[in-house]
Amino acid sequence: MSAPNNVTSAPDGPEPEVIARARAGDREAFATLYYDHYRLVYSFLLVRTRNRHLAEDLTQEVFTRALRRIDGYVWQGTAFAAWLITIAKNLYLDELGRGRTRLETPVAEFLDPQVPGRGPESRTLRELEAVEAHETVRTVLHSLSAEQRHCVQLRFLDELTAQETAQAMGRTVGAVKALTHRALQKLRWTAGTVAV
Repeated sequence: MSAPNNVTSAPDGPEPEVIARARAGDREAFATLYYDHYRLVYSFLLVRTRNRHLAEDLTQEVFTRALRRIDGYVWQGTAFAAWLITIAKNLYLDELGRGRTRLETPVAEFLDPQVPGRGPESRTLRELEAVEAHETVRTVLHSLSAEQRHCVQLRFLDELTAQETAQAMGRTVGAVKALTHRALQKLRWTAGTVAV
């Protein structure tokens, strides 16, 4: 898995000095980034994993990967935290995939095919409904501006709080709430149009 680039907006300011020093190999600068962002990354993972030890392990892996790839990080005028959260999200999804495979594979062997809703037809129908819902969501999300889409992703898909989203986007909490409100209004309108 390659390190994600930061969001696609154009640079709108100089790269913070501490990030520049960390990219140049200054371990103390990276330690500063670690201490500044550890709580945000850990909280993000703890909410999702609901397991303190796993969240700690994944948080350490986030910073290990960030350290390995810091020289490839490109400052684009947004918060460094957004890059870390993207790494954390990808690690969490990898962990979820590994856990789901371990849990679901043996369970399928014990399902009773006589019980309604558990046969292969029902599973196939549920999968088709999920694909259809995914396509609708994707269509609706594309109606948003890049900034609105990023905000919605952080708030609802990544499940960050308004405060965490504000930190990740480099904005105020009030600005994030306003952006979220406008995005949700547009999503409701577009969803109504797509459904018709």
